[in-house]
Amino acid sequence: MSDSKQGQAVPSSHGEQAPVTQGYAPPNSQGYGPPGSQGYGPPGSQGYGPPGSNAGPPQGYYYDAQGQLVQGQYGYHPQQQPTSGGYIPPQPGVPGAPPGPAAMMVRPAPIPGVPPGLEYLAQVDQLLVHQVIEVFEMMTSWETKNRYMVKNSVGQQVYFAQEESDGCQRQCCGPQRGFIMHITDNLGQEVIRVTRDFKCCAGANCCASCDSCAMEIKVESPPGQVIGGVKQECSCLSPTYGVLDGEGRKVLGIHGPMCFCQAICCPNDIDFKVASEGGDEIGKISKQWGGFAREAFTQADNFGVNFPRDLDVRMKAVLLGAVFLIDFMYFEQKQNNK
Repeated sequence: MSDSKQGQAVPSSHGEQAPVTQGYAPPNSQGYGPPGSQGYGPPGSQGYGPPGSNAGPPQGYYYDAQGQLVQGQYGYHPQQQPTSGGYIPPQPGVPGAPPGPAAMMVRPAPIPGVPPGLEYLAQVDQLLVHQVIEVFEMMTSWETKNRYMVKNSVGQQVYFAQEESDGCQRQCCGPQRGFIMHITDNLGQEVIRVTRDFKCCAGANCCASCDSCAMEIKVESPPGQVIGGVKQECSCLSPTYGVLDGEGRKVLGIHGPMCFCQAICCPNDIDFKVASEGGDEIGKISKQWGGFAREAFTQADNFGVNFPRDLDVRMKAVLLGAVFLIDFMYFEQKQNNK
């Protein structure tokens, strides 16, 4: 209401003129209602503020970025529900999702000539193998079946490995026991199987020239079809292994260190170098330092496997199997002796 209208008479309910000096309508009149009625709010210095004027919005409302009157507090915007064109919560295995315990690598499309489930390995040049901490074993010293999570370099789970072994052998023979390692993909399908037979007197480097005294594993993918293996070779000081193809021919070699010391005063990785038949180093298997608490109080080990990206996926799977052989021969023994 402008200043020219101030002081004018407003018709009352009895048809008389009632003078108004402040611009407010008398109570119960047919003019403008008091604040909170269906009319406009109380006037400011410029009179009543119709929509679009300089007056602020009614109490409990605010104007959004498009100038629409919205109920609520200024600055608060209700959370929008996800839409087809909006934000989609991160899902395990989706590229770009933040890494987390449930993050999984998306299964690639099938590749002709590649065993089902090994397509994952065609895209990677490194695998991380984390043994799962077994709380029951840590508290009771009762040897349980080993479990491992296999991840890529960005922390996405690629495989999960579960040991199958005889309970009596686990308690009485420890790391000498035979086992079958079932390696499944993120859909729960077994894609790799690693088998080590029980050999009572095997494991000594100097006696590995005899088959009955040499530790070895057989790798199958899919289960039932042998794609290669790893066999201990005779040596004097540092351990050596031959990496075999499906026909039993040696195609790579693994050379371990002379010293397996790994402690808080010596937290370096323990490397087993992978070399071609010509002696050139092409990768390595590393026992990684897991920290004082993990190394001292648990049997859970961490490993890293590096290999050329263009290496045959079957040989990548065999090198993954070599991790379990090395873990049982050297680091499971160390933990069981504590």
